[in-house]
Amino acid sequence: MTSSTHWTARFIAPANNTGASTGHHLAPLFRRNFVAGPVRRAVLHVTALGFVEAYLNGHLVGDEVLAPGWTSYAHRLNYSTYDVTHLIGNGTNTLGAIVGEGWARGRLGWEGQRENVYAARPGLFMQLELDYGDRTATVATDAEFVTSPGPVVSDSIYDGEHYDARLEKPGWSTPGFDASGWAPTEVMEWDLSTLEAPTKEPVRRMEEIPVQRLITTPSGKTVADFGQNLVGWVRISVEGAAGTTVTIRHAEALEDGELATRPLRTAKATDSYTLRGGSQEIWEPRFTFHGFRYVEIEGYPGALTPSDLTAVVIHTDMTRTGWFETSNPLLNQLHSNIVWSMKSNFVSLPTDCPQRDERMGWTGDINVFGPTAAYLYDVRGVLASWLRDLALEQRHKGYVPMFIPNFPTHGDPKTTAVWSDTAVLLPWTLYQAYGEEHILADAYPSMHDYTTQVEGLISPNGLWDSGFQFGDWLDPDAPPEYPGDGKTEPHLVATAYFCRVTEVMSQTAAILGRQEDEKKFAELSAKVKQAFRDEYVAPSGRLANGSPTAYALAITFDILDDAQRERAGEMLAALVSKAKYTISTGFVGTPLLCDALTQTGHLDHAYRLLLQTACPSFLYPVTMGATTVWERWDSMLPNGKVNPGGMTSFNHYALGAVADWMHRTVAGLAPAAPGYKRLRLAPRPGGDLTSASTRHLTPYGEARTSWQINEDGTFTLDATVPEGTTAQVVLPLHPGKLVLDVGPGTHRWHYPLLEKPRYGLDTSFGVLEEDPVLWESFAGVFATYFPGVPLDADSPEARSTTIKDMLNIIPISPTGFVEAIEQVLEEANASSASTF
Repeated sequence: MTSSTHWTARFIAPANNTGASTGHHLAPLFRRNFVAGPVRRAVLHVTALGFVEAYLNGHLVGDEVLAPGWTSYAHRLNYSTYDVTHLIGNGTNTLGAIVGEGWARGRLGWEGQRENVYAARPGLFMQLELDYGDRTATVATDAEFVTSPGPVVSDSIYDGEHYDARLEKPGWSTPGFDASGWAPTEVMEWDLSTLEAPTKEPVRRMEEIPVQRLITTPSGKTVADFGQNLVGWVRISVEGAAGTTVTIRHAEALEDGELATRPLRTAKATDSYTLRGGSQEIWEPRFTFHGFRYVEIEGYPGALTPSDLTAVVIHTDMTRTGWFETSNPLLNQLHSNIVWSMKSNFVSLPTDCPQRDERMGWTGDINVFGPTAAYLYDVRGVLASWLRDLALEQRHKGYVPMFIPNFPTHGDPKTTAVWSDTAVLLPWTLYQAYGEEHILADAYPSMHDYTTQVEGLISPNGLWDSGFQFGDWLDPDAPPEYPGDGKTEPHLVATAYFCRVTEVMSQTAAILGRQEDEKKFAELSAKVKQAFRDEYVAPSGRLANGSPTAYALAITFDILDDAQRERAGEMLAALVSKAKYTISTGFVGTPLLCDALTQTGHLDHAYRLLLQTACPSFLYPVTMGATTVWERWDSMLPNGKVNPGGMTSFNHYALGAVADWMHRTVAGLAPAAPGYKRLRLAPRPGGDLTSASTRHLTPYGEARTSWQINEDGTFTLDATVPEGTTAQVVLPLHPGKLVLDVGPGTHRWHYPLLEKPRYGLDTSFGVLEEDPVLWESFAGVFATYFPGVPLDADSPEARSTTIKDMLNIIPISPTGFVEAIEQVLEEANASSASTF
């Protein structure tokens, strides 16, 4: 890495701010000639205040896009380094660059008013280091560079790029080009100590997707459907007269057959290309990106065909590490949607959404999605870099902002649970995934400062009961325009999360050998947990604010004693059943719900919740054709209309956090020690699934599980344990309930399934209620024959009552009632036989 003390380059900009005072931020071209002889090695360092493309002797340098990526520029600005030895010629050479708006100068935020957040001018920084063996030379950005407007007449992350090919300057970055009419540049002020070599992977073009179909809308417009909601842009192939302009508008959905642009809010998401004329022209934007599945094409000369358009998918070039598949196609599509949403929202940093006037690094989203992200991809680079920005912003502001990198917005809350908690919980998640102690050590000052700050905010009795909180954001029962107005008391959420934060802090301090902190945070955790129980929990385990999210928090964050936990699990299961296994939780409760049900013995409820297709549910968007995870469960309503709320993204990964439970519980692969040094292989089959598999590239190599319920009533589990690790194996549905320890290698277990008890008239209500599908069918029959009569399975007396007991106390059973009950029981027995 070249340190700031060795930089000879300076940031330069067009003199007199040329191109920045016209109302449009033009993307200026820069160039300079230099003389070089045969070199042993040539290295180019480049960055910009704005997006940059570097050129050497007419050749584009590198394959990054949207460089230098987004960091907290005021604190650190990444530069890229390239070996360009093969591009250096003998004699005159030319160094060039194009600089677009990017995050540094373009408008940011949902308010649409934040332009030039980091810089008001297009600043370029380049340093070319030439090693001749016996000497070195440097070519660096300075006032000898000249500049000119180029064909990118305007560019914006939110609004798109507009390119006029008639303004191209062929050969502009080659030695023979006549630049006598170009304008001067001048050095601009920028703190060079902020320059850093990146620790994260760059954004690249990752794949291409063809048009699936061309549509003529009811209004006569031409729309291309790529069949997948994605992030990137469209490459077009076109031939026509000079001056013809092709306009490309992007959107994620159609409404009434037309492009649904309202969810984009103020983002225009529109690119345009003006032809130079002559032969075939191929163009794609370079300084913008869009979230879209559909594009509307206007002004295309001639007959548009699918082959004229290609979607270019971009995201941070992370290594894929996790895969998952089951016998249920809808569940497989859900997992695919989660992967696509993660790719779409990892464009240099973890964002909330990729399409509207936002696209920011919201802390709460990655906090809840972190375990899933670390399973699906190697995120050490991108998230470590983002956490560095978090710590720098925290140090600068005195608190953890709600999005990183941060810039001023109206009503920015200073500290909020779940969102600000990311400072503590995300490093812990990464440590669990990768087992690298330095992750905790690097983050510890930030973790410590945040926890200590919140300690000063809690009341004397230990409750975090003051200040703004997001709460269970986007609870489906919240009004569309008031997404924080959910069922769960926001300060209950805050206190529960601080229970978790303080517990993690004590464990982190122990790992790092900070014994005083370990004790201090353990005592603080005990105090906050007791305060939570005193305020919100009855001795029986019933919660005062009895929402599903409240119960899920209390259960999974280990706040309750054993008796309370059991009762809380029963109450949670009852609430899930009452909601007919549709989702009634938001950003906070949803990632925890299936775990809370599983941990308290209600696996069937968790599966019924997972596999529900009615709205709102995990699979409802899949049934509506979704190819990514939605921000709202009903971003598109059952009637095909887009949700009227102001926040209606069709590409948000937060609610896809359920994939973590799918990996660990459905397929059964989880770390039993940080970094998968020891594995836990414990699948929990359920629902209508007859098979599931997953594989994950751990730091030690690939681990796998794959299970199958066979038609002959046997069960097969296959597993791969990487070298250098061991695994605990819990054999599911095994007659002997075996738990084994195994070493590295491939393993197979094949055995007859544990038989499930048959249901009959002697079956109690308590047993019936433990099978959600059966209980719903039984209750439905009862309601048909005894409308308005309550059916209780919650009280101890009711749970021990058998069907026969019920029939004995009914003076006269309606005709067909007993037969209908027996039919329900036989169908349940048949279902058990086919799946077990």
